[in-house]
Amino acid sequence: MKLVRIYTGDDGRSHFEDVEIDMLERGGGMGCISELWPGDGVMFREVDGNYDLDFHNAPRRQLVVNLTGSVEIEVGDGTVRRLESGSILLAEDVEGQGHISRAVDGQPRECLFIPLD
Repeated sequence: MKLVRIYTGDDGRSHFEDVEIDMLERGGGMGCISELWPGDGVMFREVDGNYDLDFHNAPRRQLVVNLTGSVEIEVGDGTVRRLESGSILLAEDVEGQGHISRAVDGQPRECLFIPLD
């Protein structure tokens, strides 16, 4: 399973990294599962289709799971990625310049925030 990570580099800017999550075979038709990621609750978020958040930091280390809609994220070097429904973002840029988040095509978005320890 893959996710997109945003982190703060030595230059104080946010950067993207593609991360592969290690999965363990469960056997007996149970499929694969990762190790437990310790966290502290879940938050639900809805945003309308016209949001455009200038550079900001993640408020904490957290997973952001897009349920509906998409988000366009821009990091400090100008790289832009569009994260669609079903994508997972590991937000770790809690300091430095941060990132920009924008609505896509005027569509609202629903997501889960999962704070991590």
